[in-house]
Amino acid sequence: MNNKSIGNGPMSTSGLWLEDRQLSFRSKIPIPALQEGEALIKLRLAGICSTDLEMVKGYYPFQGVPGHEFVGEVVQSAGDESWVGKRVVGEINLSCGECAECKAGRTTHCLKRSVLGILGKNGVFADFFSLPVENLHPVPESVLDTQAVFTEPLAAALEIQQQITIQPSDRVLIVGAGRLGQLIARSLSLTGCELFVLVRREKQVHLLEGVRVQPIWQADLRAKSFDIVVEATGSPAGFEIARQAVHPRGTIVMKSTYAGTLDLNISALVVDEIRLVGSRCGPFKPALRLLEAGLVDPSPLIERVYSLEEGLQAFEFAASPGVFKVLLQPGD
Repeated sequence: MNNKSIGNGPMSTSGLWLEDRQLSFRSKIPIPALQEGEALIKLRLAGICSTDLEMVKGYYPFQGVPGHEFVGEVVQSAGDESWVGKRVVGEINLSCGECAECKAGRTTHCLKRSVLGILGKNGVFADFFSLPVENLHPVPESVLDTQAVFTEPLAAALEIQQQITIQPSDRVLIVGAGRLGQLIARSLSLTGCELFVLVRREKQVHLLEGVRVQPIWQADLRAKSFDIVVEATGSPAGFEIARQAVHPRGTIVMKSTYAGTLDLNISALVVDEIRLVGSRCGPFKPALRLLEAGLVDPSPLIERVYSLEEGLQAFEFAASPGVFKVLLQPGD
């Protein structure tokens, strides 16, 4: 890569800063000079997700600006000026293109990767941030900012269908009806499978109205009665529920990320021949197509919008039980 930098852009930005598990607001955070192939992006909206909340707990030993769910506008580009002025969303993994994983097409598992707002790359909870142009996707005109900001988590939900085949005859359970679970429910409902979502609050049931799913309470779960179980609670307890619900030779898809470890009864998994599938980032283009076609509308999941300056308050609110999507926007 050509390391020539360019100027004429802002030298610093204001935003949230995470260091030693302490979150703070800083008025002056240096913006790295753009390298060839990079774009400077002005934030329009950003979303706080469960991973961001876990980062504060020490999920990764990260220092810098957190955040990876966003919609923004390109204000400067090093190498391709056609991006300037475009509304964009962006993939969060920055790969080297040269290691064995990249050459095998597994760029999200690049051995030298950095991850936006998670690993070695300042994230989007700031007025300005940068990403390689190759990571960007233009947002269709008909897709509102309040929908586009969900592109990254919706893509993560769609990754499940990239990894396993889900047929209309399958009986599927989603454990967790929170921020990510709701998006998974909306995407999997399009497969025609017999879909259940484990709920804990009436509010979760209300948000599932109009989605082709069946809310189910834990007291009504029958053991070993599902072909596929998606664990999306963001807590270790969710795995045990998933384990009890899946039948022998069934599949558990694990979407949760959290600080700490998980105790597993490996022998029971072996005896029942359970398939475990870790699932992380997903395809952006299909996510944008679903948003553009109106097949998925995540905007009802928005709970509250805060300014970046109110970021600490926003994180505190987002961590409250039962809260759905909390968004951040630049100040005036």
